[in-house]
Amino acid sequence: MLNKTITQFHRIWEEDVCYSRTVITWVYQCLVRLEIFLKPLRRQSVNISTLVFVLVAAAYLLFPKLTNADMELEQAVLDDETVSMIVSSMQNETTDYGRLPKSENAPARDYFTIPLTAYTSDPAQTDDTPCITASGLDVCARNEENVVAANFLPIGTRVRIPELYGDRVFYVEDRMNARYHYKMDIWMKDLQDAKTFGVKYATIEVF
Repeated sequence: MLNKTITQFHRIWEEDVCYSRTVITWVYQCLVRLEIFLKPLRRQSVNISTLVFVLVAAAYLLFPKLTNADMELEQAVLDDETVSMIVSSMQNETTDYGRLPKSENAPARDYFTIPLTAYTSDPAQTDDTPCITASGLDVCARNEENVVAANFLPIGTRVRIPELYGDRVFYVEDRMNARYHYKMDIWMKDLQDAKTFGVKYATIEVF
């Protein structure tokens, strides 16, 4: 198989099929001429590289504006509107923005008069993760008495109890026992405070 291939190649070469021998010979001769032409340059490659580096560095030192010029922007003519926008943006950096206006408190969307009790993060009152609410909130780490448990409101609902706590906002983050529906449990830090709270009836505002 190899001998047959070699024989075919010799035939193509000798007969100069499709000028194959002519083209290959011409390309080879061009490469040889190029090699002869570049040979002196290769010998001086280090010197040429050093010279180019020196010229570039000298251009940056002697003509900094020319070497760093942006030809498109240099040739562009700025109109009055563009100049005004540039000046305004520069002045805007030192402008006092002031404060955003505060919105008024929205009215409550519902009211419920229900019994209220209190609980703490005691395993006897909760489960084996007493600090973690049904929503996943760690009330012990948060350490703020603004969490309530309720079954009849969605998790995350904001409520107020004006009769007992004025404008303080509570968040529904926990659930009670399934048998309790219209009832609410207020989380407290101290167990004695929860016991003292007892059971109270009050109207809650739902937002």
